[in-house]
Amino acid sequence: MTGSFFEELSIEIKKSVIERGHPFRFITMATTGNESIARLRTVVLREVTENLRLTIYTDGRTQKINHIHVNNQVSLLLYHPDKMMQLKVEGIAEIVTNTERLKSTWQNIQPNSRKDYITETSPGTAIKNPDHVEYVEDKNHFTIIDIFPTKIEYLKLKRPNHIRALFTKTDDIWKGEFLVP
Repeated sequence: MTGSFFEELSIEIKKSVIERGHPFRFITMATTGNESIARLRTVVLREVTENLRLTIYTDGRTQKINHIHVNNQVSLLLYHPDKMMQLKVEGIAEIVTNTERLKSTWQNIQPNSRKDYITETSPGTAIKNPDHVEYVEDKNHFTIIDIFPTKIEYLKLKRPNHIRALFTKTDDIWKGEFLVP
């Protein structure tokens, strides 16, 4: 009975990397590392596979990378305002080490977007003026993170009743149950 809701959320997540302007393209990611408070940031969803592996890109010197090394459990929040749909995703993050995948993905990144991964100093470093960021040409810090969802909580705000369901993945099979909204 929850299957149609899982199908809807899967379709919308997959559309996010195909349809320009899709609200699931920019998502909120939370990590904790060994800190007592979660750190949130907006990331860009770059790839979605058929089995819902989610992929983002980042600079390998960011705090999220440090956090994942300590605690690879992450949370994502996606919201679609037109459909009044919210998805809370919990999963395991893996930093991609496959050099061929990193190299081929890097070659497909637009030259103007490559600047995000070739700064002289790490993201978050204090600077005096935003116009004085220094870039290096001979090296990049491009990193791919794959997120393998283990739980997806679906919430649809609608009348007369909101719909909330929790989907849990065990042995590559998603099982769903309805929750009180």
